[in-house]
Amino acid sequence: MPASPSTARAINDRLALRLMQERGPLTAGQLKQLTGLSRPTVADLVERLTASGLIEVAGEAGEQRRGPNAKLYGIVADRAHLAALDVRTEGVAVLVSDLVGRVRAEASVPIGGDTGTGPAVEQAVTLVERAVKEAGADRLHTVGIGAPGLIDPAGGELRDSRGLPAWHRRLVAALQERLPGARVSIENETNLAALAEQREGAARDRDTFALLWLGHGTGGAVVLDGTLRRGASGGTGEIGFLPVPGTGGLPSATDSEGGFHSLAGSAAIVALAGEHGLDTRPEGSEPAGAAVVRAAVRAVGEARGGGADRGDGGRPAPPPAAVRPEVPARAAAGFLDALADRLALGAACVVAVLDPGCVVLGGEIGQAGGRALASRVEERLRRMTPLPTEVRPSGLGGGAVLRGALLTARQSAQEELFGTP
Repeated sequence: MPASPSTARAINDRLALRLMQERGPLTAGQLKQLTGLSRPTVADLVERLTASGLIEVAGEAGEQRRGPNAKLYGIVADRAHLAALDVRTEGVAVLVSDLVGRVRAEASVPIGGDTGTGPAVEQAVTLVERAVKEAGADRLHTVGIGAPGLIDPAGGELRDSRGLPAWHRRLVAALQERLPGARVSIENETNLAALAEQREGAARDRDTFALLWLGHGTGGAVVLDGTLRRGASGGTGEIGFLPVPGTGGLPSATDSEGGFHSLAGSAAIVALAGEHGLDTRPEGSEPAGAAVVRAAVRAVGEARGGGADRGDGGRPAPPPAAVRPEVPARAAAGFLDALADRLALGAACVVAVLDPGCVVLGGEIGQAGGRALASRVEERLRRMTPLPTEVRPSGLGGGAVLRGALLTARQSAQEELFGTP
């Protein structure tokens, strides 16, 4: 059946807004070309969206032609402000953006393990309020939070988990109380990292892939046919609990020690580096495992005469302070080989069950390893499984959680403000 006039208008409006989201400000002529709509229809929707306060004149097209330049129409960025939070056991980071995703303020604060629940929540909420003020926003429309642990797929709440600070579960309610009118949602941190890698990072050309999170701890996320899969209880990707050989024990329902975490968590990687004569001196809140992996990659790259591995998106690596000067590159290469052996165990289990075709080594450690580590893991997977699997380093590193939280907050806000036909 043909759509009613009101439904057709809603569909056309949503299409035009989506194009402005993806491409930035557009002229009426460009909207006509991209949508296939008639000139009068485009003129009507531009007038309608302008009157509703969703779009505004954002400038003029710089076309070299006679007559006045065409007006550029763009989304009203200050129509709503959003916040994204990356909540970890040792602290919290926040950024505040406008509706089109431009970051207006960023901040972080460490929260020690001996901090009480009430004070920890107060520190986190105060950080958000300070960032909102710095961004020049009157209020927040939507807040997206990434946190470790299981998220109840029915109620969207963080489930009580041993080993995680109690203030994590209290934070959502505190933010809802102190930020009246804001929509606050929480998602597993690794799931958000996978969404960010799919939209802006290493998996932009993949509809199906698995993310192996390598940071202070380990985790996983699965995207199949373009959709994030959470599982019946929200636990898809809890790969830290995966029983693997070489740990000397088995994990339990409340403790991942003895599972894959014992091989690939930051502390385990540092211990492995020590066995190969490598030392670490991490800076800031970066996992110590990331520092030693980056230094090992640099040492191997310099020994080959090509400088540091540039599989981290082209950014120059920090000075190799994490490797003692007397340690030869051969030791660094041996460490990377041994680490790849461990990572391949977890990756092979994911590949055997899901056949994702692509595994992204995420988190700070995955990004630090670059192509040097990813290619080693890929080579081992070729020997362990008949399923062809590409292994890629993270394009966003530890920042993927914040980016994913912002992307989900932005999508949620735009769906409410723009309407769903």
